[in-house]
Amino acid sequence: MTERAHLVLADGTAFPGTAMGAPGATTGEAVFTTGMTGYQEVLTDPSYAGQLVTMTAPEMGNTGVNPEDQETRTPSLAGFIVHELSRVTSNWRATESLDAYLKRNKIVGITGVDTRTLTRHLRDNGSQMACIGTDDVKTLHDRAKAAPPMTGRDLTDLVTCKQTHEWTEGSGVWKIAHDRQGRRHHVVAIDYGVKENILRCLVDVGCKVTVVPSRTTADQVLALKPDGVFLSNGPGDPAAVKHGIETVRSLLGKKPVFGICLGHQILGLALGGSTYKLKFGHRGLNQPVKDLATGRVEVTTQNHGFCVDLDSLKGKCDMTHIHLNDGTCEGIVHPDSGAFSVQYHPEASAGPHDARYLFDRFVANMDQKA
Repeated sequence: MTERAHLVLADGTAFPGTAMGAPGATTGEAVFTTGMTGYQEVLTDPSYAGQLVTMTAPEMGNTGVNPEDQETRTPSLAGFIVHELSRVTSNWRATESLDAYLKRNKIVGITGVDTRTLTRHLRDNGSQMACIGTDDVKTLHDRAKAAPPMTGRDLTDLVTCKQTHEWTEGSGVWKIAHDRQGRRHHVVAIDYGVKENILRCLVDVGCKVTVVPSRTTADQVLALKPDGVFLSNGPGDPAAVKHGIETVRSLLGKKPVFGICLGHQILGLALGGSTYKLKFGHRGLNQPVKDLATGRVEVTTQNHGFCVDLDSLKGKCDMTHIHLNDGTCEGIVHPDSGAFSVQYHPEASAGPHDARYLFDRFVANMDQKA
């Protein structure tokens, strides 16, 4: 039995569809991702906390869901928007359907939406707060207008781990082998909402990995005697993560530091820079980035709505990577400490593996420091 539903944006634009997933209504920031595949990795990426995610590929769900492809155990996104939900699952690895997975994890969704029109609207008018539900359009619009915006929100407490733990799992059957000789470097990964494949990549390059909650202080990190510190991805406004900025500022120069996505933004803020919100962000598996040192162009996976303002970091660090679509900053290095970071996701999952070399670069920094 199908039930009529609507997605209503804060600007009053309404998109009809059919309810899927869990019953009820949900609010969040409406965004879009351009990946043709990888919907399960999208669903379980903690960086999507507080967001209603639109998949631009026309059909979702035909390969079902399986435990191996999750990026976290529990999804954090606010809602899911698709053009067509496949009711048939056809993949030997699947353990349940996409709709059943959404219901089990209490994720409200909508199918039958004209996602092409929605994506163009968000591209032209910007990502904005929205509401999905089966109530009348006015009620949904009122909820969308009342929803708190993403700017100014620290969402890391919602997605970080509860206690310090060791991570030992590598990439397994999908692993690109890295044979390392000698001592294993100990990496402390600060969890602002880390994707598990990042941790697997660190294990793959021979690291012993200890994961700590997002509010772990610099003194607590150093007490674990790490060889390097990793700053993870995560959701929300980086400028609101005051505790993370202070911790990273206190760690600079003491240990090699590597940051990804939110970790990249926090590093920029810790160095005295600023961040700003992009009109509709970068989300997808086909984002072109140029390495300024080599001239090499990488196809990257990205998921972010905020960006480091490079002008605010003049004289403090150097830009290493640039987004070829809009010229925004995609990577920085702090020459004095060697700390470096990238805005995109070198671990991919899902996506291309062009940038996996960055994990080896982190290991090389720890080798040099040792």
